[in-house]
Amino acid sequence: MKKGISLLAILALLGCKEDLVKKPEHLIEKSKMMDIMYDLALLEAVKYQNPAILDSNQIRPKQFIYKKYKIDSLQLAQNNIYYAADYKNYKIMFESVVKRIANEKKRIDLVIKLEEKKKKIRIAQLKKKSQLAKKSKDSIATLKTKKGSI
Repeated sequence: MKKGISLLAILALLGCKEDLVKKPEHLIEKSKMMDIMYDLALLEAVKYQNPAILDSNQIRPKQFIYKKYKIDSLQLAQNNIYYAADYKNYKIMFESVVKRIANEKKRIDLVIKLEEKKKKIRIAQLKKKSQLAKKSKDSIATLKTKKGSI
């Protein structure tokens, strides 16, 4: 009896190994799905951080994704469910997207720092030019007063 129950339990576990979710008819390849996840994450972040940008440019995040990747909502939903059914693989995909976002943030932060440095240098150069121009005017005014007094 115990052997029979054990055998049934093993067969049940092996039976669960099959795909729980059927492969979608129009499967989005894994790399493209990760690109979609990345773009959705960025658009959702913009939506919550500065929704006026999306509104002023009349961008609706989901519709933007559908148009960019030439997919529809059903295809995206089916593929998302399909990939999410394999938790370990989906977690790896998600972590890859998070890493990509972090790398992009680092790159953008570096660009911002460089732009700020350039701006400070330009401001310093303009101040220097302004001071030189002021000194030049002062020296011209000094020469005129000296000529006028002679």
